[in-house]
Amino acid sequence: PEGESCSICTLPIPLPMHQNSALEVCCMKRIYKGCVIAAQKRGMFDCPFCRTPYSNNNAAMVAMFQVRVGKKDPEAIAQLGYKHYHGGGNLGLRIDIRKAIELWKEAAELGSVKALYNLALSHEVIQADQAKAIQLYEKAAMEGSTLARHNLGMVAGENGNFVNSYKHLLISANMGLKESVDAIKGLFMRGLATKMQYAEAMRGYQAAVEETKSVDRDDAERLGF
Repeated sequence: PEGESCSICTLPIPLPMHQNSALEVCCMKRIYKGCVIAAQKRGMFDCPFCRTPYSNNNAAMVAMFQVRVGKKDPEAIAQLGYKHYHGGGNLGLRIDIRKAIELWKEAAELGSVKALYNLALSHEVIQADQAKAIQLYEKAAMEGSTLARHNLGMVAGENGNFVNSYKHLLISANMGLKESVDAIKGLFMRGLATKMQYAEAMRGYQAAVEETKSVDRDDAERLGF
């Protein structure tokens, strides 16, 4: 899905995504840090996607974010839900879990996979409704959410269904999630997965990592960006 690929180069963004990319408030596009470096090499120091000039003025950045929310941008609404969930920081919002869930529902209906995942997580962690959480995780996983797929594997393992646990974890490992490889290693160490299955997960994970590499991305890592 678009949310897990860079909006500039279209290559998959290495996980964890928040460490390797930025969500631009002007257009709500996720840009890999290597593409920011590439744009700067060409003398472009504004948003690499929509060319909106960056601003050090917090009020201006908040205003751009609010414009996206007003236009019913699903990712902006999902992000606003996140701000309500954790406390708004630069938006000056207090923690409001109920409001966060309402916003995630709206964003999910508008097509945000991230909001769908957050809804599933809230049902599992806050509302202790595992059945509903699984239903939402499954929907998010079908839309391409790596974390939702991983959590399905973890829940299956907790419920003693290690066959399904491995199947889900293998898919998320093949999508580049190291935590899924570690979970399969845990199954192997407990005698619940074979050495061949663990090796398969390692190969899939390494292949996914290779797919995210490029010259600009190597430069970004070298520069500590």
